[in-house]
Amino acid sequence: MNYDTNNIFAKILRGEIPCHKVYEDDAVLAFMDVMPQADGHTLVIPKAPSRNLLDADPATFEPLMVAVQKVALAVRRAFKAEGILIKQFNEPAAGQTVFHLHVHILPRSEGLELRPHTGKMADHAVLAQHAGLIRTALGD
Repeated sequence: MNYDTNNIFAKILRGEIPCHKVYEDDAVLAFMDVMPQADGHTLVIPKAPSRNLLDADPATFEPLMVAVQKVALAVRRAFKAEGILIKQFNEPAAGQTVFHLHVHILPRSEGLELRPHTGKMADHAVLAQHAGLIRTALGD
């Protein structure tokens, strides 16, 4: 399958669509999921064009996973989470809906259920607040 340069994450990387940025370096961008399944649900994407894990250049993985760990630790601190769920989907049969490699980071605590993925966008003021909490935690 080919990489679609007009997918929503490619547009975010080009600055055509805004996002609530949490972290960025030369290789990756992390931002809030606009349809979060938990408060603090963050996405980390490589800047290199990759449809998913199955077609990515292997050189993409080291900076991506270093950033995933860094952001996951900050999400855990920011939301006082007991654990972190890391999810990554490859192709429609596995649940992938945006065809740019991305990793989901979800803070988890006992007794708190994940919200269903309904397609409804969260309040942008809340997402901005959550992004600020994570950015602060990254500075710790």
